[in-house]
Amino acid sequence: MAEDSDEEKTEPATPRRLEKAREEGQVPRSRELATLMLLCTGLGGLYMLSGWTGRLLSEVMRMSLDFDAGAAMDTSRMLARLWIQATLALQALAPLLGALAVVALLAPTLLGGWLFSAKSIKVDLKRLDLFKGLGRLFSSQSVAELVKAIAKSVLVGAVAASFIYAHMHELLALAGEPSRGALLHALELVVACCALMLLAFVIVVLIDVPYQLWSHHKKLRMSRDEIKKEHKETEGDPQLKGRIRQQQQAMARKRMMSEIPKANVVVTNPTHFAVALAYRDGEMSAPKVVAKGADHVAARIRELAAEHGVPQLAAPPLARALYRHAELEAEIPAVLYTAVAEVLAWVFQLERHQNGSADRPAPPQDIEVPPELDTALNTESAE
Repeated sequence: MAEDSDEEKTEPATPRRLEKAREEGQVPRSRELATLMLLCTGLGGLYMLSGWTGRLLSEVMRMSLDFDAGAAMDTSRMLARLWIQATLALQALAPLLGALAVVALLAPTLLGGWLFSAKSIKVDLKRLDLFKGLGRLFSSQSVAELVKAIAKSVLVGAVAASFIYAHMHELLALAGEPSRGALLHALELVVACCALMLLAFVIVVLIDVPYQLWSHHKKLRMSRDEIKKEHKETEGDPQLKGRIRQQQQAMARKRMMSEIPKANVVVTNPTHFAVALAYRDGEMSAPKVVAKGADHVAARIRELAAEHGVPQLAAPPLARALYRHAELEAEIPAVLYTAVAEVLAWVFQLERHQNGSADRPAPPQDIEVPPELDTALNTESAE
């Protein structure tokens, strides 16, 4: 296949794919790491608890071999002795067995963390497919596991054989030592050999853990088509999102246009921008922007204002400042209070003129706007 084919699973798994795999019980695991932890716990437990375990097991052995003929013929006495021996044996082995049980539960979580997934234990008849089972049996994963098992056995076996060969004279000399001393010496040799075998097993774990991580992420690799599909499922179709956004903008524009008849004045650029302001004395603490727009939207605002008799004032600096720095359906910035107050004063005088109680006022000229809010001035200074 071509290197850039969308069917090739060459892309790393996305966070969503990793999360989904975890929900299905697919996490990296290393049996070698768990085995190493169990072996270390067992060997360390035997070493530290050897005195305690040895005394109790010796007592069990003594009670098993030391009894009289009467006890052998009395069933109740034999059962009582058996109970005592079983209790002592349990006391001797309980600490070690408890530690091994805890490690057996916790060791697998060292790689992949703690996980309980109901999906991984549910009945799936597809797993009973004979042909798929044979395919898994002869898959590259199975071959890799076989090679790993052979290499592990050869490595650990070679370490054990080398130790036995190097201490052959000590092993043969055990036959000439006193029984108690020979037993202790043999145990020391066994512990030393097991420790070396564990060190060799560490090498296996150091190879297996990175391999399991690599293998897990390789299985979860995705093609570019899968990534695109997942993106559409999680983020939504871009075209659909665009249509929704257009509809939302249209609804917001329609709602905005419905507020223009309620405005007191429309401040214009006069052609590029238009901002409709409303102020109700006693209802608002400051004038509010009820509509604003540029170009075609500005033209529509001016048309609606003319249809409903809303006054329009050409004040380019103020229109630019309101359009850039005032939010829709929000109060105007405090720094524009003075400029807007001049406009509203003109509007109120215009209303009195329309009522016949005042002369027609002249539109305010040269309304001052803070230089930092006038985008035209800022553009000229930047140039």
